[in-house]
Amino acid sequence: MTTNVPGAKLILLTTTHRVAPGLLAWPAWEALRSAGRVLVGDETHPQVAAVRQAGVTVEAVPAGSAPALARLLTGQPAGAGPTVWLGGPDGDPGLTDALARLAVEHAGEVPEIEVLPGSYDLPGSRLLDLVTVMDRLRSPGGCPWDAEQTHESLVKYLVEEAYELVEAIEEGDRDSLREELGDVLLQVFFHSRIAEEHPGEPFGIDDVAGDIVEKLVYRHPHVFGDVEAGGAAEVEANWEQLKAAEKADRESVLDGVPAGLPALAYAAKLVSRVRRSGFAGVPDESYELPAELTADSAGRLLLAVAQRAHDAGSCRPTTSPTSPASSPGQA
Repeated sequence: MTTNVPGAKLILLTTTHRVAPGLLAWPAWEALRSAGRVLVGDETHPQVAAVRQAGVTVEAVPAGSAPALARLLTGQPAGAGPTVWLGGPDGDPGLTDALARLAVEHAGEVPEIEVLPGSYDLPGSRLLDLVTVMDRLRSPGGCPWDAEQTHESLVKYLVEEAYELVEAIEEGDRDSLREELGDVLLQVFFHSRIAEEHPGEPFGIDDVAGDIVEKLVYRHPHVFGDVEAGGAAEVEANWEQLKAAEKADRESVLDGVPAGLPALAYAAKLVSRVRRSGFAGVPDESYELPAELTADSAGRLLLAVAQRAHDAGSCRPTTSPTSPASSPGQA
C-alpha cells in the first residue's frame, strides 16, 4: 500500500524456519543491506546470527502487543533507507491487521508497506516439522505415553494403520486416504525417533531416508543410469536381478519372507518366491479335496489354491496391506 509520506518505507521480511539460516532470496539480502534499520522482535530469531555475520546490524526491540509494534514500525524516520522488520517464525500474529488498521485510520501518515518473502518452503519441508514434533514428544517434558513406547509396543499400531490405509484406498475415500497416509508416516517417524536412542546402534530418520534413496537409485538404473528398459516387464526383471545380487548371501529363496503375514498372503508370497526360482510346482491332482481334512492336508490344500491363483494372475488379495508378489514398489 502506498502512502503520501515521501521516502518512508517499511519492509516486512518473512522467512521460513524450514531452511537453513542465511539461505535468503537475493531481493531479501538487497533489502537488508540497504536498510536504514533492521529490527527483530526476538533476539533468538533463527536468521539473526546469519544476517549479522553478513555485516548487517540487527536491533532487537520489545515486540509487545501487535498494535504497539505496528505503531513502532510505522514511526521510523524517513530518509535513511527503509526499515526492515524481520518477521518471526510464528508470523507475528495480529501485526498485519494492526498495520492495515493504521494505514486506514492514519492515511498519509504511515510509510509505504511492502511484504517481502525472504525464503520459501521447499517440497517436503513440512517433514522437518514432524521431526521436531516427534522429538518434543519423546524428550523430557513431552508426552509420557509417547516416551514409554518401544518398537515392540508400536507393532500393533503399525499393522492397524496399514490396514486402515488399504481400506481407504479400496473405498476411494480421498479424505481418509490423506489421513491414513499421515498415520502410516507417523509410524515411520516414531520408530526412527526411538531408534535414535539405541545405546549401541542408533540411527535416525535421515539414515532411514538415505538408505531408501540409495536403494531406489540403485534399482532404477534405467532412470538414474545408462541402462535402457523397453517396458514395465523389463523394469521388473532388472529389479529382480539387482535385488538378487543384493541378497546373494541368502541361503534359501524363502529367506526374507515375513512369517507375520496373514496366512493366505504368506502362502501367496511363498508361491511367488518359488515360482521365480524356477520350480514348476505341484501336480494338478494336489488340488483335489481330501476325503478327510487334517491340519496338514488343509494346509496343503490352501497352499495349492494360492498356487493356482498365482498362476492365474489373481493372487493379489485386495484386503491385505502386503502384496504377495515382489515388484519395483517393494524393497
